[in-house]
Amino acid sequence: MAHDRRFRFALICSGTSIASAAEFTELARKAEDLGYSTLFVPDHFVDHPLAPPVALAHAAAVTSTLRIGPLVLGNDYKHPVVLAREMATLDMLSEGRLELGIGAGWMTADYDKAGLPLDRAGVRIARLAESIAILKGLFAPGPFTFEGEHYQVRDLDGAPKPVQQPMPFLIGGGGPKILALAAREAQIVGVNANLRSGVGESPESVASLTAAATDQKLEWLRAAAGDRFDDLEIQTLVGFTHITQAAGDAAPIFEGMAGHFKVTPDDARMAPVTLVGTEGQIEELLEARRERWQMSYTVVESTAIDTFAPLVARLAGK
Repeated sequence: MAHDRRFRFALICSGTSIASAAEFTELARKAEDLGYSTLFVPDHFVDHPLAPPVALAHAAAVTSTLRIGPLVLGNDYKHPVVLAREMATLDMLSEGRLELGIGAGWMTADYDKAGLPLDRAGVRIARLAESIAILKGLFAPGPFTFEGEHYQVRDLDGAPKPVQQPMPFLIGGGGPKILALAAREAQIVGVNANLRSGVGESPESVASLTAAATDQKLEWLRAAAGDRFDDLEIQTLVGFTHITQAAGDAAPIFEGMAGHFKVTPDDARMAPVTLVGTEGQIEELLEARRERWQMSYTVVESTAIDTFAPLVARLAGK
């Protein structure tokens, strides 16, 4: 069934902004009350202290409709058999509210500080593909066997089974190989920066966020997905959200960003990683991005929960 491309909005826990159980509980409940679809937790060892499975279980326990998910799990940090049990348990205990975000791993600092070997991107993506096959196999009924280059699973009947069949996988990226994998395996595709450099703010990563670069990513995705493309939900992660009072207030911000990132002001305005302007201007931007790139699922930082709430109220489900 083709995806209807209605707007959905989610929050991702920002860095070290959560300091206590009470604070995290309040964030989850507030997100639900304000109409956000999903609360995401990142999976990094640096500047992101919450462990996704534990934090998401808590978020699910203190809410009733809010969806939950990791954005995204680093595949190299856990064996897929361990991960399958954790994610199936999370889906079962949340009564089917999990969106399973998983990626190949990219942040150099994570690997360096944890003493993990950082293989080249092609190897990490191949390992991720095997991991996804194992996760899906263990989520399905009956025993599962897998003989791959990176993993072997022998006659294992995964338990528990997730409530959602199929489990919605969320895979994101900015390069052709990872987007091709997402096109084949995911229900939700995050169209993000190309993080091949291993550093989020590298010139290469920034250059991959322009409108023209995003056009290219959608071409890769569409070509790899074929008939599946219409069924995919396209997501983007917004790093900078700023709602202005007057229509002219956004122009100097775009000019400043253009100078800093060496792009044109219009590229800065259209770049999916930013949302700047009045509520009306941001609504127009979101609609323009949905029209151009089919992006209907927007994730903003949890620190912007109140700032962005009026847009959620105006657009969620439309």
